[in-house]
Amino acid sequence: MFNKSKSPAKPSSVPSIPPLPDMPQAPQTPQQAQAPSAQPRQPVAQPQASGRNLSTLSADLQFEGNVSGAGDLQVDGQIRGDVKVGRLIVGETGAIEGGVNADYVEVRGRIVGAVSGKQVKLISTAYVDGDITAEQLSIDIGAYFQGRCIQGSRGAAPAQAAAPRPSPQPAVVPQAPQPVPSADAPQRIDMSSN
Repeated sequence: MFNKSKSPAKPSSVPSIPPLPDMPQAPQTPQQAQAPSAQPRQPVAQPQASGRNLSTLSADLQFEGNVSGAGDLQVDGQIRGDVKVGRLIVGETGAIEGGVNADYVEVRGRIVGAVSGKQVKLISTAYVDGDITAEQLSIDIGAYFQGRCIQGSRGAAPAQAAAPRPSPQPAVVPQAPQPVPSADAPQRIDMSSN
C-alpha cells in the first residue's frame, strides 16, 4: 500500500542562507554539496530601520559645532552644538550640549538642551535637562528628565489665542467728593490707579 523510500528525506522547508561575505563558509556535508538547489538563490535583503546607513560618533571623539543632515546618527562621544538629523540615538556614553531636532530620538546618554522630535524615547539610563517637544514621548523608569514636556508637532506654531472678547465693564461706584485741602495743610497725592 505505502511505498517507503530508503533515501533520507531532505528538509524542503528550510531555505539555504548564503554566508556573510566576511565570514568563513561552513563546511558542507557530501549530501548538501551534491544536492541541486530546487530554487535559484535569491539575494537576501538586509533589514535596515530607515533604509539609510547609520553614522556613528565613537566614544573617544569630541565634536564642537552644529551637526545637520537627513541621515541617521548614533552619538557615543560628545557634541557641543545643535544636532538636526533624521534619526538620532544617543548611546550610554554619548553626550550632547545643545538643541536636538530629529524625527526619532532615542536617549540612553545625556542631553543638556531642548529636544524636539516626532517620537522621543528616554531609556532608563537617560539624562535630559531641557524642554521636550514631541508627538509621542516614552520615559522609562530610572530616566532623569528636568524641563517642560510639550505635546505637539515640531513645526506647528504655538496655538493662537482666541479672538479677544470684550471684557465686561466694571461697575462704577460713585466716590464721595474729596475735601479741598487748605493752603496751610500738607497735600497728599494719591497715586493708586482706579
